[in-house]
Amino acid sequence: MSAAETALLPDNRLARPLAEALLCDVAPGWGEVIEAFLASPKGRSLGQAVDARVAQGVPVYPAWPLRALTTLSPADVRVVILGQDPYHGPDEAEGLAFSVPEGIKIPPSLRNIRQELVADVGLALPGSGSLRPWCRQGVLLLNTCLSVEKDRPASHAKWGWEALTDALIDLVAAQAQPKVFLLWGAHAQAKAERLKASRQPQRILMSNHPSPLSARRPPVPFLGSRPFSQADRWLREQSHLGIDWALT
Repeated sequence: MSAAETALLPDNRLARPLAEALLCDVAPGWGEVIEAFLASPKGRSLGQAVDARVAQGVPVYPAWPLRALTTLSPADVRVVILGQDPYHGPDEAEGLAFSVPEGIKIPPSLRNIRQELVADVGLALPGSGSLRPWCRQGVLLLNTCLSVEKDRPASHAKWGWEALTDALIDLVAAQAQPKVFLLWGAHAQAKAERLKASRQPQRILMSNHPSPLSARRPPVPFLGSRPFSQADRWLREQSHLGIDWALT
């Protein structure tokens, strides 16, 4: 068990100073970007704000905001799934966008993701809502904002996280390997223009957020958008190596 895992509280809330939590166990290639952010005015302001809320006893999730970076270096990433912010209930958020630990009730957004996965590629799904198997396929599960307070969705939006996730996405976009960006919802789609500046091989697929409020709405309903098969097909055309979307 890693140092980060042993530090998790029972309900997966943040307990350590934010700077320490962000740098814990990240794979090679990310550290310089994270350290530069933490040293910037926005990074210092964010750390002070989040640490103050934790010191006040406010439950802030997750304990491990950048868990998505622990198993993938920037050069390993082949798909980026970009969401909004972490789940805001106890035990739910685990630092991987849209994923919940085994044994946790599957949130509505994740139910819609699983529904689309079945309709798109016909996979049988396990009872667990964990998306960790995708990480082994080179899928980076990232939110635009990486912390949230209990029962207060988007409570840390515009606190400075967006500058860090911009930098992380820029780093991935600059890598030479072909990659697909799945931008789900307005917060994620705000990153599209900066991605288009990259000269590296990439595909950008956008749809509404998978939450029940928007999954079926225009202009691009999430349900029926077939993001998984499109990503797999494009990657195979580019490199003959696709994505196995199985969750087992």
